[in-house]
Amino acid sequence: MNNRYLETESLTTLMRRYSVPCIISLLVGALYNIIDQIFIANASYLGSYGNAANTVVFPFTIIALAAAVMIGDGCSTFLSMSLGAGKTGQARKSVGSAVTVLIGSGILLSAVFLLLKEPLITFFGARVNEQTFQLASEYFFWIVLGFPFYMFGQGMNPVIRADGDPRYAMKVTLAGAFANMILDPIMINVLHMGMMGAALATVIGQLLTAVLTVRYLLHMNTVSLRYTDIRLHRDVLNVYLPLGITSLLSQLSLVASMAAVNSMVQKYSMLDPVFSAPGLTQIPMAVIGIVMKFFQIVISIVVGMAAGCAPIAAYNTGASRNDRVWKLFLLLLRGEALVGIAALLLAEFAPYRLIGLFGAANESVYYTEFAVRTFRIYLSMIVLACINKAVFIYLQALGKAALSAGLSMVREIVLGVALPILLPMLYGLDGILYSMPCADLLTGVLTLGAVILIRRKLAQEETQSLNAA
Repeated sequence: MNNRYLETESLTTLMRRYSVPCIISLLVGALYNIIDQIFIANASYLGSYGNAANTVVFPFTIIALAAAVMIGDGCSTFLSMSLGAGKTGQARKSVGSAVTVLIGSGILLSAVFLLLKEPLITFFGARVNEQTFQLASEYFFWIVLGFPFYMFGQGMNPVIRADGDPRYAMKVTLAGAFANMILDPIMINVLHMGMMGAALATVIGQLLTAVLTVRYLLHMNTVSLRYTDIRLHRDVLNVYLPLGITSLLSQLSLVASMAAVNSMVQKYSMLDPVFSAPGLTQIPMAVIGIVMKFFQIVISIVVGMAAGCAPIAAYNTGASRNDRVWKLFLLLLRGEALVGIAALLLAEFAPYRLIGLFGAANESVYYTEFAVRTFRIYLSMIVLACINKAVFIYLQALGKAALSAGLSMVREIVLGVALPILLPMLYGLDGILYSMPCADLLTGVLTLGAVILIRRKLAQEETQSLNAA
């Protein structure tokens, strides 16, 4: 199959063809945890304690995802550039080495996490009370066992899209999510398996996705994998892993931000005049986890749009079509802004409906009041958050890994860690809520500079190309 149509076909058509399946794939991936949390929240024997436990464990799935997307996004970008330059041998080796690294790193990460289970969940706020700790420990064990399947499925998904079949990439993720959605109510509500049941439903869905991914790799469109390709190829690994470093850092920095937020929530919940009371200390942890999951859904759409554009941008970069690269970038920014506006309207005007999905009817009035305030404050700058994330990913697709990584680290580590620690000193729990919009606003200034830089760089390269011609 020849991917030359990426250089000739309408950009809006290509964006729709690649981004929509990618958005659905990532949305479905995000819904794994959301589905668990909805059923957990509405189970009377779990409730906000189970929600808080889910929030504690969520960062560990992000760590696994970080490693997977670094490998997968780097490989997919390298695959697209290699195909654009006509280097099919390099493309084939990159896919084979990605399979090896994903499986090996999944097994290694599971082993390390299981060995360090108790100190890890304690660090992420599980000690807010004893019941939350017990539920988090149980959920953590089973979720971590599934990491090899989860990482393989998530890591190879962008490779499938870059191979020219975004629809199949969407279908394999949908299959796993549907399995999880069917099994969750059975295991939680019918069999009363609690957090273990929620985790097992997720792992079974991830296993199904991994099996369907293997099936695709045996019949790829652009390359034909050989047995000898499934090993470490250091020459291509050294090239494409740095291309995925932004994806790694953006996810890991998000974990650092979550660690800061969870620690501060645990600390200031115990100092708060309302939530320090017995039976209420887990509520802020549960609520912030819910709002983060809503944010994760929005960001999945944002990342899906940008990641869908990535192989198009990478191919046209390899083909020296900078005019198309810039036009695609403008289309992407407009789309991301619209997503952010829609999310902002929901957070500001429909927070009661949103929190109602997560068992608000079974909780105290403090649960609902804090949730509404969290939605409205924490997500008040979500439009800028969407645009910032799109620029980071597009820079990566253009091979500007260092700039992309730098911006991502400033947002998530410098601002995402410092502000949740500093602002609560002045405003208590509300200071944690204000940390998110402040970080997005300050990052937006830097993102504007990056957009200007992209435009100048593409124009300069286009001028040089014309002069050479």
